[in-house]
Amino acid sequence: MSARRTLKKEAEKVLKGRKVAPKDCVIFPLDGVDPIGAAKLIEELKNYVGYFKIGLGLSSEMGTPQAVQMVHSRGGKAFVDLKINDISNTVADAVRALSAQSVAMVNIHASAEIDAMLEVAKYKGNSLAYAVTVITSLDEEEAFLSFGMPVKAKVLQFARFAALARMDGIICSAEELAMLASHHELDKLLRIVPGIRPKWAPPNDQSRYMTPTEAIKAGGPDIKMVIGRPISKPPKEIGSRVDAAKLILEEIASALEACA
Repeated sequence: MSARRTLKKEAEKVLKGRKVAPKDCVIFPLDGVDPIGAAKLIEELKNYVGYFKIGLGLSSEMGTPQAVQMVHSRGGKAFVDLKINDISNTVADAVRALSAQSVAMVNIHASAEIDAMLEVAKYKGNSLAYAVTVITSLDEEEAFLSFGMPVKAKVLQFARFAALARMDGIICSAEELAMLASHHELDKLLRIVPGIRPKWAPPNDQSRYMTPTEAIKAGGPDIKMVIGRPISKPPKEIGSRVDAAKLILEEIASALEACA
């Protein structure tokens, strides 16, 4: 047996022996709400959600430091989702500032290329840094128009850039998880997966999506899933936001148990 295969098997043993809390798999986006509404959501969901995602809307309305402080002061962990895409010096300044705010996670769009991602890896401090690949609202035709190649080919290219730059992880669709798993040079990259929809939730604007169970089966217990509208606006038959979050955590717990 090769040294590489031996190391991989040892890593799998460690992973199987580690417990993952279901809530730590869930990222809830604070999108489409004002600061008062965001504060209420954090208070309501902090016991059922591992991370709260701060996007462009909330950052523009109240300022990123203030939004991060709002999450932290209510006992949550912040993921600042600005999809930074600029020259390397500007990216370095932004990531340095975010790291100083003790955010849990930051991201950059992989189209900023390797030099910018190297700056992220250099200045991220204790924050985890992720590279955005192809956003999940794009279908094959739209991705080809934007990037000149199929979705999976572009995701793989971006993931390789991220690995070369020593980023912590990538953000991709769950549909790309199995493909990425076959490229072992990418094994160290963590995954964040948007476009997660339980079977009881409508897909909304997502073109590439999976259920939590399918995503964990494809990507393993270390993936984190962005789950928004199924929690914030669940179908009436599901009940409240907390009811929806609990139902999702039950599904995640079952999927994690199956991975053990």
